[in-house]
Amino acid sequence: MLAPLKITLAQLNLTVGAILDNKNKLLAVIRDEQDSDLIVFPELAITGYPPEDLLYRPDLYQAVAEALAEIQAATENVAVVVGYPETDGERVWNCVSVYANQQEIARYHKQQLPNYGVFDELRYFTPGDKPCVFQLGSHRIGLLICEDLWVPDHARAAREAGAQILLSVNASPFEEYKYSQRLQVLSARCRETQLPLVYVNTVGGQDEVIFDGNSVVLDADGEVAVHLPHCEEAVTTAHFVGKQPQAQPLPVVPENEASIYAALVLALRDYVEKNGFPSVLLGLSGGIDSALTLALAVDALGPERVRAVMMPYRYTADISVTDAKLQSEWLGNSLDIVPIEPMVDSFLTTLNPLFGSNNTQDVTEENLQARCRGVLLMALSNKYGSLLLTTGNKSELAVGYCTLYGDMCGGFAPIKDLPKTLVYALCEYRNTLSPAVPERVITRPPSAELAPDQKDQDSLPAYDVLDEIIDGYAERDLSVADLVAAGYAEDVVKDIIRKIERNEYKRKQGAVGPKVTRRNFNKDRRYPITNHFVKTIT
Repeated sequence: MLAPLKITLAQLNLTVGAILDNKNKLLAVIRDEQDSDLIVFPELAITGYPPEDLLYRPDLYQAVAEALAEIQAATENVAVVVGYPETDGERVWNCVSVYANQQEIARYHKQQLPNYGVFDELRYFTPGDKPCVFQLGSHRIGLLICEDLWVPDHARAAREAGAQILLSVNASPFEEYKYSQRLQVLSARCRETQLPLVYVNTVGGQDEVIFDGNSVVLDADGEVAVHLPHCEEAVTTAHFVGKQPQAQPLPVVPENEASIYAALVLALRDYVEKNGFPSVLLGLSGGIDSALTLALAVDALGPERVRAVMMPYRYTADISVTDAKLQSEWLGNSLDIVPIEPMVDSFLTTLNPLFGSNNTQDVTEENLQARCRGVLLMALSNKYGSLLLTTGNKSELAVGYCTLYGDMCGGFAPIKDLPKTLVYALCEYRNTLSPAVPERVITRPPSAELAPDQKDQDSLPAYDVLDEIIDGYAERDLSVADLVAAGYAEDVVKDIIRKIERNEYKRKQGAVGPKVTRRNFNKDRRYPITNHFVKTIT
């Protein structure tokens, strides 16, 4: 007869390398949850995830050992599952230990090491080679770590080893549509094994990676009984009667635009807070990209920590200034208006003798405007210690429609993985919560306003077409023939592909920003800058 069982899911926001702070956070939960039978923390909870090359440092493991000793000593009345890196001096394992009665009662090494996308676990870890099932009272619980769940073998092996409940600790990143895919996998493991599953995920932003939480408990039929929130810390106790988790009221899981927006707010807040910036600033142009970036910043940090700077030039439309003022009034952030015409004219006066007869205006003069704005923003960043946010989107970064040392200046790029069409969708979503982006910013034709009557579509196809070509080529590895067969003009496809490859050097110098699509232009897609393959295919 199985006794009732209380398992606490600790969905925590942990910081990579902050071993002392992470340990104290875990100890606080242990102190607060003494009525529980078992407390479960996320994958690599002691170090945070992913620790990357910190794992090469011998002194890391001494700090980990000291933290684990304190956690073990705190388990006199409650058992805990805690993740950490373990080493024997030559090999390293992605490990979890179970402590109860101040003793280690089980240890498990992750078997399925992901090595794709943002994951590099084969660079660091040695895979485990056997299942782990531990006894807690009358229950036998099988341990898994994250990627172990994505193939059937490891859950099945745990069942065959006698598990009555599956328990997985995780650091599963967010991306668009990932939640439903993840839930399908978890549900399939439950149905295959006819065992319930406790799934504890971490939450928080870590450079380009976002962890969305959404920890769950599923019954043996794969139905959700307990659900923790999206992109928020939470500690919740699941109650089991026998092998059956007792259902709790389930939160509304945000749909696509809402889930992405919340994830971006979390990513921006954590990057600012964890890196110790007092505030942020950005260039506000009256266009849609900077408008979305401003809304995200205010929602992440509060208006008092956000400064916007509008820097009009002679080609800046009056309505751009008007809309920038209106948005800042709505959101409550400070706004400075600094015309850049004297600055640009001074540069042109200095440069004209150097240009000589080659003084016909072209992209050089357009980029000079952007670079003057970058100089002003970086000076403010230096003077006040504020983090400068860049405002470029994925569509523009893909084809190089951006200026190095100009609008690409900055330390964090909140929307760098958003296709332009998704930028529009997120602005419309944000306006359903409260007025945030003036309607005219959404409806007017997009323009960099670096030349008279300039429109983005003067040099780019419509953004819905551009985004689909970028998605096909850069995210799904479709060929020119594939894209032409899908209905896109061959000359347009080849032109976009050449632009994508030619601008890898720009992207390599760009600020880090959060990943939300299936393949971003950083860890997900590691293309060489010097690369002539494009000549072969176009």
